[in-house]
Amino acid sequence: MILIVAEHAGGKLGKSTLEMVTAARESGREGPITLLVLGSGVAEVANASAAYADQVLVADLPELATYNAELWAAATAQIAQEGEASTVMIGGSRSGREYAPRVAVKLDAPYLEDAIRLTSSGSALQAQRYTYLARVTETVEAEGPVIVVTVKPGSFAPAQAAGTAGEQYDVELTLPTPRVEVTGKSVEKTSRVALTEADVIVTGGRGVGSPENFSAYVEGLADAIGAGVGATRAVVDAGWRPYAEQVGQTGKTVQPGAYIALGVSGAVQHLSGMGKSKHIIAINKDAEAPIFKVADYGIVGDVNQIVPALIAEARK
Repeated sequence: MILIVAEHAGGKLGKSTLEMVTAARESGREGPITLLVLGSGVAEVANASAAYADQVLVADLPELATYNAELWAAATAQIAQEGEASTVMIGGSRSGREYAPRVAVKLDAPYLEDAIRLTSSGSALQAQRYTYLARVTETVEAEGPVIVVTVKPGSFAPAQAAGTAGEQYDVELTLPTPRVEVTGKSVEKTSRVALTEADVIVTGGRGVGSPENFSAYVEGLADAIGAGVGATRAVVDAGWRPYAEQVGQTGKTVQPGAYIALGVSGAVQHLSGMGKSKHIIAINKDAEAPIFKVADYGIVGDVNQIVPALIAEARK
């Protein structure tokens, strides 16, 4: 089987999970697609998962109420061994990149990281991934009874629901006593849609001029059209915005229906995180900015003059 560890939050199945289902379908690997749902109080997530998989394995346990790399790795490895999985797919999120190598070690399996494309060649699995600051795409290959893969978020289109719902099964786990205890957790609350889930994203670069302008224009336009808010690394490094909003090689990879770049120059590191957006709209006063080479629509002009007019029209 192809085992996919479902990513979810707030009782909802993550977009990255649907992307991994697409990756599994396109990989050419044999066996049923199986989603593993780990957590506590995850019935709603399990029900949603059934629409995309041949079967859903559910570990609904109090011990899994809070993410812990040791527990997630132990649970995933146990299910992979018991189900004789040929492939284990884990989302390339911060947590996924943390526990995926542990799963590979427990299974004594090869590990392919940050895959943007997966194909099979005989019994081997080939993965494409970015390297050299996303300037180069390399192909790596692994072969073995089981292979562990992390899939780079935003690299595959979200899967469509299958014709029939997969069967759900509760699983029993033998979990170790964690060596690290989570004593507290803080969540940054926002009314906006998460970057990785947003179909429209408004991103601001240093070209917007100041933190105040970022709030007025980038956030203002995003709120007016119901979009997510993104930022370039330069903006985050300057302390204008939190790292959670960073788009690019060292931030999030996104693939929205529309990506609106305000005052973004378009460095290659940033393009690697949003280049697969369906439509790219750029506003920049520098006509030679690299962002215009990838933009579907471009306006050469001052963000501070153009965006207020856009916000006013959107609010109408």
